[in-house]
Amino acid sequence: MSYAVKEMFLTLQGEGRHAGRRAVFVRFSGCNLWSGREQDRAGALCRFCDTDFVGMDGDGGGRFADAGALAGAAAALWGGDRAGAYVVLTGGEPLLQVDPPLIAALHGAGFTIAVETNGTIAAPDGLDWICVSPKAGNAVVQRSGDELKLVWPQPGSDIEAMEGWDFRHFLIQPMDCADADAARDAAIALVMARPKWRLSVQAHKLLGLR
Repeated sequence: MSYAVKEMFLTLQGEGRHAGRRAVFVRFSGCNLWSGREQDRAGALCRFCDTDFVGMDGDGGGRFADAGALAGAAAALWGGDRAGAYVVLTGGEPLLQVDPPLIAALHGAGFTIAVETNGTIAAPDGLDWICVSPKAGNAVVQRSGDELKLVWPQPGSDIEAMEGWDFRHFLIQPMDCADADAARDAAIALVMARPKWRLSVQAHKLLGLR
């Protein structure tokens, strides 16, 4: 299988429980909840995405012929010493493409593998860290993992039901939107009212990182 990648780069993880950790980000092209085209946003199943995942023209992006080629490119970005090597598979929706051969190749290159998914596709075995970010109105089939990260506010989200899912960490992240102050206040209010959740912020945007 070949892999369509929008971009691949070395940075710091900007959000969630691993915020501040050095990581290679592999952003896969495509998503099952939005085409990525602005003209389609109003009718999309997810309307608030702030990421460009269309095409393969970003830095480090392209069509990788096989799992070994993609893992090799990620390893080259990390550098020679693989101690603590960490790769984040994101998108778009990475689980449209992530498969057992890629997981094996990345492990073979020395990486701990994290995935950031909308949860509508079951995760394959072998991933080391699963972060699910549900989108209201869409059925979540991946109801277990390491981190549940809910962008807030999202009308229609069943918070009580989510609290029964099998995750180690429950995070609320303010939506990056036109009324960011109100989103931040709403996220803080939810965490204050429901202490099972913790606040997550997009630190990479505050720091000027990708």
